[in-house]
Amino acid sequence: MAEHCSPTFAELTHELGFSCEEAGGLVEFRNPFALENWTLPVLELTIVVGAVLALWYAIVRLRRHGDPTNLVLWFGATAYLFVIEPPLYFPAAFGIEDHVDTMFAHNVFTVDFLWGRLPIYIIAIYPLMATMAFCIVRMLGIFRRYGTLIGATCVGFVHHAFYEIFDHLGPQLRWWEWSIDNPLNQPMFDSVPMGSVVVFAALWPMSLAFCVQYFVGRHVDEGRHFSGVELTWRTIVIGLLASVGTFLLPLPATVIGMSSTTVRGIVYGLELAVLVVVAAIVMVRQWRELRQGTATPPQYEDRFVQRFATLYLVVFAALWIASLPDFFAAVNGETTNGDPIGNLWYTAACFAVAIASVVATFTIPRRQAGPDATVSAASTVAS
Repeated sequence: MAEHCSPTFAELTHELGFSCEEAGGLVEFRNPFALENWTLPVLELTIVVGAVLALWYAIVRLRRHGDPTNLVLWFGATAYLFVIEPPLYFPAAFGIEDHVDTMFAHNVFTVDFLWGRLPIYIIAIYPLMATMAFCIVRMLGIFRRYGTLIGATCVGFVHHAFYEIFDHLGPQLRWWEWSIDNPLNQPMFDSVPMGSVVVFAALWPMSLAFCVQYFVGRHVDEGRHFSGVELTWRTIVIGLLASVGTFLLPLPATVIGMSSTTVRGIVYGLELAVLVVVAAIVMVRQWRELRQGTATPPQYEDRFVQRFATLYLVVFAALWIASLPDFFAAVNGETTNGDPIGNLWYTAACFAVAIASVVATFTIPRRQAGPDATVSAASTVAS
C-alpha cells in the first residue's frame, strides 16, 4: 500500500529493518524464527495467548454464572482499539494528515494486519491489559466500596504499572519506533513519549473501566441480568465513550501545554501524580482493612487473572534481564545498535506496584457463605 507510505512512516520502517512499501495486504504471515530478534515472538505469544484465555474465561463466566462484565470489558477494549488506532496508522486516509503526522511504527511480527501497521499482539494487548487491571481492582472490592470513579482511577493506576513495564522496553528491543520529531510525541520520558506514559498507560484504561462499571459492572453487582441485545449496544457505547474520555481526561495538558512541551510534560506529570496518590491510598487502605477484618470481604475472585498476571510479570522480568547488558552498555541513551533505552528505575517502581497488586489479591479473605458466595465460587469453578 505504497500510496499510504508517508515519508515519516517509511523512515521509521527503514530503521526497524523493513519497507512499508513491501508490507503486504490486509493480513500477512511470517516465520516467527525470522523476525528481528527472539523477543518479538516471545512477546507476541505471551500477549496473544493471554488475550485468548481472557476471552475464554469471560465467556465461561457469562454462560455459567450470568456475569457479562469480563466479556463486555474485553470487547469494549477491542472496540476502543479500532476507534483509536486506524487514524494513527493512516492519517491521510482519514483526512487528518495536516494535523497528525505518523507518531510511531510497529515492527513486523508473525501475524500483521493493515499493510504492516497492526501486529496481532497489539489487538490482543488492549483487552488483556484491561482485563488484568480491572479484575485486580474488582477482586479487592474497590468498586463496591468506593464507587465507579475511584474504582476506575485504581484501574488506571494498576494498568499504568503493567503497561509501563512493556512501554519502556519496546523501543530498545525494536518492537516499535517512535517518531521523536513529531511534536505530539513531546516531551519524551527517555524512550517513551509522556503522552504514552500518561494517556495510553493510565487515562484510557481509567476511562474504559469507568464506562464498563457504569454501564454493566455495577448492575451485575446488584444482581441484574442483561439480554444479548442490551450487552451488544452497551459494549459499543462503552468503546465509543471510552474514546471520548481519552480525549477529555488529558485535556488540561493538551490545552495548557499548547505553547510549550515543557509545560505539557509538567501538567501530564501532575495529572498522573493525582491519579497515583488517590489510587495508592485507596488500594493500600482497602487491603489493610480487608486483612484486619474491618472491611467486607470481596465477593469476586478471578483465578485466571491472578495466574496470568503472575506469568506476565515473570516473562517481562526475563525480557528485561536479557536486555540489561545492552542497556548498561548504552551511551547517551542509545545502545550500540542505535536503539533508545527506557527508564530502568521507573520500570522497577512499576514492577513493584504490579507485583504488590497481584500479591494483594492472594492475601485477602474471601466471602465463603451467604447469597453472594456464588460469584466467588463461580470464578473458582471456571478457573
